[in-house]
Amino acid sequence: MALRIRFRSIAAKRVYLQQRLLHEGPDTIDELLDRHLEKKDKKVNSLDDDEQELLNRRKLTSTRREALSLYRDIIRASRFFTWRDAKGVLWRDLLRENARREFEEARFETDPEIVTRLVIGGREALESTIDKVVEKQKQQLQKERGGGAQR
Repeated sequence: MALRIRFRSIAAKRVYLQQRLLHEGPDTIDELLDRHLEKKDKKVNSLDDDEQELLNRRKLTSTRREALSLYRDIIRASRFFTWRDAKGVLWRDLLRENARREFEEARFETDPEIVTRLVIGGREALESTIDKVVEKQKQQLQKERGGGAQR
């Protein structure tokens, strides 16, 4: 009987682990921040200044990579904006200029939490913008196909 109970508990743990492996990503932004940012009440106080500086540099290096990846994705996504604004300037160029300006403004930010929040906000904005552009392009194609079929 005890062997069956142990086997069931081991099997239950395996099922739980398999379910958790199916979805390892965070569900919300708060979960993402909790996973990637250290809480201030941990061993941070016991570290000396050099160790703390090294820890901050490591965090900034990973967030720097994420920020550069976001910037490249913005530049790639700007290719889809081929129409002009009221002044005749391509939206693609405006988006690239604004992205460059915003990244330059935040270039010397040293707080890893602020950098992470900026990257997450930028990533969300990019994804929602791409989704909206794709939806509008689908609607435009449907209009063109609908208009072409009626002729």
